[in-house]
Amino acid sequence: MIDKVLIAEDHESANLSLQRTMADFHVKHVDHAFYCDEALRKIGLAKGKQDPYDLLITDLYFEPDGIAQRIAGGFELIQSVREIQPDIMILVFSSENRPATIDMLYKNYHVDAYVRKARNDAKELKAAFEVLSRGQRYQPRSLSDSIRRSNAYEFTDFDINIIRLLSSGYQQNEIPVYLKQHGIKPSSLSTIEKRLNQIREELGFSKNEQLVLFCKEAGIF
Repeated sequence: MIDKVLIAEDHESANLSLQRTMADFHVKHVDHAFYCDEALRKIGLAKGKQDPYDLLITDLYFEPDGIAQRIAGGFELIQSVREIQPDIMILVFSSENRPATIDMLYKNYHVDAYVRKARNDAKELKAAFEVLSRGQRYQPRSLSDSIRRSNAYEFTDFDINIIRLLSSGYQQNEIPVYLKQHGIKPSSLSTIEKRLNQIREELGFSKNEQLVLFCKEAGIF
């Protein structure tokens, strides 16, 4: 049963949505933190008093406002919280929509639930809370399908070569010269452009920068 919750969120509108969800489930004790440092401090104090939180709900990205913070974002907050209280449940509530990043949250950061800030997120928050209340992890089916599609995509050696070059700072129109110098075929600009367009379309990206970040996070190179 979830009786004590800490919400780490710097946007008031999202905070209100989370508060309504907690009220619907009659959570007895709900605290708030607008900064990651503040959230970590509250979790540490509660643990020290032997009155720990059952659930941390956190965003991934916090906007800087000029106040210096040791912990600037949700990724580092999750890691730090796990060191203090390994058994706390963690629900990430964020606008992040990249499948590889969200998959990493489950695999590397061991979060218990992820809910995307979007239309109908209140409904999904309730669904996630119900699953967490039963001591289970929550992963939306739509997310599972998206991750499965992304993981199923097979990158060729040529794909990896040109994406790695983009990652290294090469402009798209500079890549043909590099490929020709190293005897890599095909090497025409039209082939490179066509291939990158195909990959982006398949994975649902509109920019090369998104594709590069996806490949880095997915460990493709």
